[in-house]
Amino acid sequence: MKQQLEKYADLALHTGVHLQQDQALVINAPIESAEFVRIVAKKAYERGAKDVHVRWSDEDLTFLKMNHAPMAVLEHVAPWQVDEVMSYAKDGAAILTIYAPNPDLLKDVDPERIAAANKASGQALKEYREYIMNDKVAWSIVSVPTEKWAEKIFPDANTADAMDKLWEQIFRITRVDQDDPIKAWEEHNATLRRARAYLNKQQYKQLVYKAEGTNLTIDLVDSHIWLGGDTKTKQGVPFNPNMPTEEVFTMPHKDGVNGKVTSTKPLNYAGNLIDNFTLTFEKGKVVDFSAEQGEETLKLLLDTDEGARHLGEIALVPHQSPISQSGLIFYNTLFDENASCHLALGGAYPTNIQGGSDMDEQQKAANGVNDSMVHEDFMIGSQDMDIDGVRADGTIEPIFRNGNWAITFE
Repeated sequence: MKQQLEKYADLALHTGVHLQQDQALVINAPIESAEFVRIVAKKAYERGAKDVHVRWSDEDLTFLKMNHAPMAVLEHVAPWQVDEVMSYAKDGAAILTIYAPNPDLLKDVDPERIAAANKASGQALKEYREYIMNDKVAWSIVSVPTEKWAEKIFPDANTADAMDKLWEQIFRITRVDQDDPIKAWEEHNATLRRARAYLNKQQYKQLVYKAEGTNLTIDLVDSHIWLGGDTKTKQGVPFNPNMPTEEVFTMPHKDGVNGKVTSTKPLNYAGNLIDNFTLTFEKGKVVDFSAEQGEETLKLLLDTDEGARHLGEIALVPHQSPISQSGLIFYNTLFDENASCHLALGGAYPTNIQGGSDMDEQQKAANGVNDSMVHEDFMIGSQDMDIDGVRADGTIEPIFRNGNWAITFE
């Protein structure tokens, strides 16, 4: 296990954030991941990091605050908290987040309280979010098992066995179980580059999605850019934002989405699960919705701001991806979004349109770029999903058939 953890830490630092000599590293982590964090910190200093700053979180304390603190506290983010993260972002620190939430953490907390805290955080951290979404810093998200998360995925196993099973899955899916994970990721990134190069050449005007419960058309912005796998900071440093990742993604036009879409996996949002939900779009906006579980939470998400009812991302993931083939629901967006084609409600990544990072707010709006303080991926893919690309001249090309690529990338 120690050898695997060290390989995982090396992968996160080299392929994830590509930590540079004399660069600071910020680690956002739950306290349950302390052993792994210490390994990452040691290796970061060995790579020449000038500082390793850990921002710990504790879910028990989060629950207590969300359940008992006055609403005025939840609606306020202290300026020093903003100053802390912005000081590292402006210094060019690499940011590594260990994402392993308990999917049921806040299920008994009033959704209005959760929504208030999320809105306050979104407003306060707007500038920080722009650093991330414009790739001004190198950032990456990885996961390690926590007891509550592991027990959710493997409810029939005891806690120790559930943890072992989840470690096994994470090591397999992130290629840590291979002899040379870094080389394996180089090959994987090359595959994703070929896919996005082909799609960028096509410049489809529209994508058409059809599956059980889904009949949706999505217009793409002009001069859209498909991304996926590795990318680069403004300074040209390569990094992988998500590990694992199996997707290529681009930008929908905020006013060009019409039809109905049905989720295929649960969405873990703000410590609550939203499951078996449908969204109906007209001229880009969600005009109707329903959910078998978490409907009130879904409503609060959609009501966060005007942009939360519009799409900011569309992503293609083949059903035969390693995560999908595991047959597991991870109740963790980092994993589940890479098992399934997905969409994102909320803000778009400016890097998904030519010149987007240099546009002001008016230019973004004029070009169909959605703006919101939220960005929440939800899964819609299945083995039944068909997707067509419609070109400017009206010709149609099959992109997905029966949940997998209908295109061969050369």
